[in-house]
Amino acid sequence: MSESYIQNLFAERIGGRQYGKSTAIYKFEKIKRAKRAAMAAHPGAEIIDMGVGEPDEMAFPEVVETLAAEARKPENRGYADNGDSVLKQAAARYMERVCGVPGIDPETEVMHSIGSKAALSILPAALINPGDYVLMTTPGYPVFGTHAKYYGGLVHNLPLTSENQFLPDLDSIPAEILSKAKVLVLNYPNNPTGASATAAFFSKVVEFARRNNIVVIHDAAYAALVFEGRPLSFLATPGAKEVGIELHSASKTFNMTGWRCGFVTGNPLLVKAYGDVKDNTDSGQFLAIQHATAYGLEHPEITEKISAKYSRRMDGLVETLVAAGFNARKPKGSFFLYVKAPRAAVKKDGTRIEFRNGEEISQWLITEKLISTVPWDDAGSYLRFSVTFVAKSDSDEGRILKEIAARLGDVRFEF
Repeated sequence: MSESYIQNLFAERIGGRQYGKSTAIYKFEKIKRAKRAAMAAHPGAEIIDMGVGEPDEMAFPEVVETLAAEARKPENRGYADNGDSVLKQAAARYMERVCGVPGIDPETEVMHSIGSKAALSILPAALINPGDYVLMTTPGYPVFGTHAKYYGGLVHNLPLTSENQFLPDLDSIPAEILSKAKVLVLNYPNNPTGASATAAFFSKVVEFARRNNIVVIHDAAYAALVFEGRPLSFLATPGAKEVGIELHSASKTFNMTGWRCGFVTGNPLLVKAYGDVKDNTDSGQFLAIQHATAYGLEHPEITEKISAKYSRRMDGLVETLVAAGFNARKPKGSFFLYVKAPRAAVKKDGTRIEFRNGEEISQWLITEKLISTVPWDDAGSYLRFSVTFVAKSDSDEGRILKEIAARLGDVRFEF
């Protein structure tokens, strides 16, 4: 069959005439294929999956019950558009009580999102013209940058390195790029590094944004998952609301990944612009889901219980990996542990297996040890472990950690 005329009609932003012809395999697809191969080679064996970046448990029963009750209300059945006041008011109260950010106007400074990903894909339409630069971190979540490129924008990546506590070096940006930069996208606690920002860093960001006329978008999807103290909101920084917005999500905060709900808050003009584009993008999230999210926001003790579980698991995983030779340190939040990838593994019989990067050891771990991780080779070679592995109970957590230790116990890692 000759090539369809459709092949010639694809937009250049997704590959144009070459769309669909690439043989490159996406990193997470490689992981999925390796897992399938490992299961086929070891029927019935237990794969320990620490690559998954989503909660391992259901939303709490009281949140589910709220959803069910709200779903039965006829007034909630229709288009939600840009939302009603229930989530907005709960979000404003949450920002003050949990994040220490008073004075958020629920009507002009809060708007719901169908998850953070949707907000990150909508916002470039409000800000990016052809030739504008977006400042993003690498490694990082690429969605805003991907959509910025769709609009003719450009991305300048700021490497996250251990030498700088996995914070971007804002002073490293070349003047010719900085003069064309419109937006700085941040994410703390960070995916994948697990690193947390500091109040001093956020103060520097506000000053940087003012000096260079840049909008700050802080993706705070993991902000509530802290192991001590209160979440650090960018908007708690003096002057932050003048330069930016913050994105919050119910996905990790309340184990509601598939529910797709969150909110955008901060600078009222930016929130309005987001809402105007959103109004032409979607018809809003189901009001019952918004109201269930609002219930969660009014009950932060739910997140405290979730965070306590992740903290406990993180303690055990760090101890296990340190015993295996990794330089692992417990982060202050999130459910990600980011560790330098070994250069080699030496078996007890002296056999030495060398790894050129994080991807190679990640593939080796799933193939040989049935342990799934995510490799990151964007700014040095690292592995990301997630403590969202499935465990039936606290005691089962301990069993899984012991199993990890046993599987890694017959090799010595070199770094």
